[in-house]
Amino acid sequence: MAAIELVNVIKRYGAGKTANQVIHGVNAQIKDGEFIVIVGPSGCGKSTLLRMVAGLEEISEGQIRIGGRVVNDLEPSARDIAMVFQNYALYPHMSVFENMAYGLKIAKVPEAEIKARVDKAAKILEIGPFLDRKPKALSGGQRQRVAMGRAIVRQPQVFLFDEPLSNLDAKLRAQTRLEIQKLHRELGITSLFVTHDQVEAMTLAQRMIVMNGGVMEQFGTPEEVYARPASTFVASFMGSPPMNLLRHAPNAPADRITGIRPEHLDISASGWALRVEAVELLGGERLLYTRWADRQGAAQDDLLILRVDEGTPAPQVGATIHATPRADRLHQFDAASGQRIPSA
Repeated sequence: MAAIELVNVIKRYGAGKTANQVIHGVNAQIKDGEFIVIVGPSGCGKSTLLRMVAGLEEISEGQIRIGGRVVNDLEPSARDIAMVFQNYALYPHMSVFENMAYGLKIAKVPEAEIKARVDKAAKILEIGPFLDRKPKALSGGQRQRVAMGRAIVRQPQVFLFDEPLSNLDAKLRAQTRLEIQKLHRELGITSLFVTHDQVEAMTLAQRMIVMNGGVMEQFGTPEEVYARPASTFVASFMGSPPMNLLRHAPNAPADRITGIRPEHLDISASGWALRVEAVELLGGERLLYTRWADRQGAAQDDLLILRVDEGTPAPQVGATIHATPRADRLHQFDAASGQRIPSA
């Protein structure tokens, strides 16, 4: 196991005036044994950052250290890492055992040790009964477990996961998330996990790096990122539905954006007057989509979503309701920069 340090990591494609910089000075200290999720929308640079840690992309500036050792110029095979990709990349002509053992055979590990490592990984991942099968005889979830097993037997210092659950259906994704959590608890190996899925990020991460346009917007625990987003981007990206970001909140300065999460708006006898535009029933809760009922013009651009439990009577579309934001759950952001304004 090993700590990972990212020191002003920059990535450019090309040179001179035509260079396209895609990673803008990322700094992060990842503790030994920590599970870090790198999350963000498509094209934000999260996979590029992971590939630089792996050695699959060159670093334009800065340093990456694994276990205190600068690895900028080391080949992937010399970094003591193991990767799990979105596509399982299994050899179709080999059995599960042979797929998991292949890297160890290339490294000339003794056969008895290979068998011991494969058997142990198969037990952890509950794929022991499938060791003699070929990949085509496995489900998508089982193939992904084989890919993870192939990484486990390497006994690396660092695991790197590049959107490994994207090809699975919703039920299998949830199940595999639990398996990955169990795997990390048992092995305790430092892990970087890339995803665009905020649910995966919130449920898997001990801490998360939120990327936007090649910039690290925030680095913190899921609780910190959700409760105190560093910017309007983080506030709108993390959370489903996202935080309400209001340019026309009552009594708010014009140079600020007020944020409030849907679950922190309470229906009340008085308060903000809101016109209901749509109602969605989501099992044990409802989402109310509203706009200001008593204002015209630009104020109409503000969409306010309320999350209420199923026991709350559903208002009719077109009705006016009143809601009160919880004062201790209001967030303020600078309208020009989008950055969080610290509370007094």
